[in-house]
Amino acid sequence: QVQLVESGGGLVQAGGSLRLSCAASGRTFSRSAVGWFRQAPGKEREFVGAISWSAGRTDYTDSVRGRFTVSRDNGKNTAYLKMNSLKVEDTATYYCAVKVTNYSNLYWREGQSYDYWGKGTQVTVSS
Repeated sequence: QVQLVESGGGLVQAGGSLRLSCAASGRTFSRSAVGWFRQAPGKEREFVGAISWSAGRTDYTDSVRGRFTVSRDNGKNTAYLKMNSLKVEDTATYYCAVKVTNYSNLYWREGQSYDYWGKGTQVTVSS
């Protein structure tokens, strides 16, 4: 069983930055791919970015590529989503998710592939 707690959300002006954290309990985090997703009011949940458990591979949705960075510290059982140049359209609740896997260099873009989810943290970007 893995429990995930996101933090770091808040209110920021357009153009600003935030760093979200995803703290995981349990011993399997270091062998888990991590995905970040977001859901805005009235919209479907969407993939934001992901990182393999070896930390060697990352992926991003096109709308955040070059602005957001996913990273992880397996020693701290924590993953991060650094968000720069935030836009109003980035406003959403952000969730982290993990998938326990034997494959060190894989990640997934599909939410249904993930085993555990956090409860989310709200990010609001004002104009």
